[in-house]
Amino acid sequence: MKKLLAMLAAAMMCLTSGVQATLPDGAWELYRQKFVTPEGRVVDDINGGISHSESQGYGLLLACLAGDRSSFALIFGFTRTEMLIRDDGLAAWRWDPKASPHVTDINNASDGDLLIAQALACAGARWNMPAYTAAARQIARSLAKVALLKRGGETWLMPGAAGFTEKDRPDGPVVNPSYWIFEAFPILTQLTGDQSWMRTQATGLRLLDTFAKEKSLAPEWVSVKGPPRPADGFPAQFGYNAIRIPLYLMRSGLADKARMEPFRRAWVDGPAVIDIKTGKAVEPLLDPGYRILAAAMACTLDKTAIPADLKTFQPTAYYPSTLHLLSLSMLRERYPQCM
Repeated sequence: MKKLLAMLAAAMMCLTSGVQATLPDGAWELYRQKFVTPEGRVVDDINGGISHSESQGYGLLLACLAGDRSSFALIFGFTRTEMLIRDDGLAAWRWDPKASPHVTDINNASDGDLLIAQALACAGARWNMPAYTAAARQIARSLAKVALLKRGGETWLMPGAAGFTEKDRPDGPVVNPSYWIFEAFPILTQLTGDQSWMRTQATGLRLLDTFAKEKSLAPEWVSVKGPPRPADGFPAQFGYNAIRIPLYLMRSGLADKARMEPFRRAWVDGPAVIDIKTGKAVEPLLDPGYRILAAAMACTLDKTAIPADLKTFQPTAYYPSTLHLLSLSMLRERYPQCM
């Protein structure tokens, strides 16, 4: 109980800490100019120019961290009118400017909903906006109803409302460990009083620790019908989704050495997409937004200095640029000795 209370207190400290201190000067403006349209749409430029609930959530969170109240309102306005259109109040995950209608998949993505709720909670606390806090609480409650699956004493975060349970797939339930945004769970618990979010956090950590004890990385898509294994029909890879896992652990203060060791070992020669079965790199990840993930691990675990070229930000593509800013924010707030 004491540990839980400490985590909840830390979550609220995260929401109310200094607005301007967590992003480098000018970094958010560069990001905003490249990836945020005048309508408030956050563009995934290497995925056909679409937007998704994840991109909107990341944009909202970064706007809050930057203290940009007007951009936050703009991004949330687009998110609310164009994507928060499901009957359950969650976001449709995919919005395509070339399609008509623009929403091409009405299913939600739980990581996008988590990011949107976390960002709304951040904005509500920092700018004393009860409407944002209420919106965050409603998303958290709706997501808990459709995406938290209790099985065998565990509480699993389903990737979406449809398509991943044992009713949907022979190998179900199927989960994606990178959807566990660990820093969000104490915040949602504080907002709603629902301890299911902390049980979900604990289940996600146990899943990662199961793979770590086997000296293995967690694949992006995992069947948890029995002992965790790569899900059918997906590449058995630690890929573009999964590279966020160590960042989420570091941002939440849950990056102990044993848990992080598989990631550090896999990236000893630099960040890469990893084949789970062989443990070998299949694609190097050379963008600064990917390289800072490995550098942040080295600094937080071993006090290795962050390379000077990674301490500054220049936007490249949407996804690595987002990871770069989230990493810099974390390092400046949680690990200032690294900067």
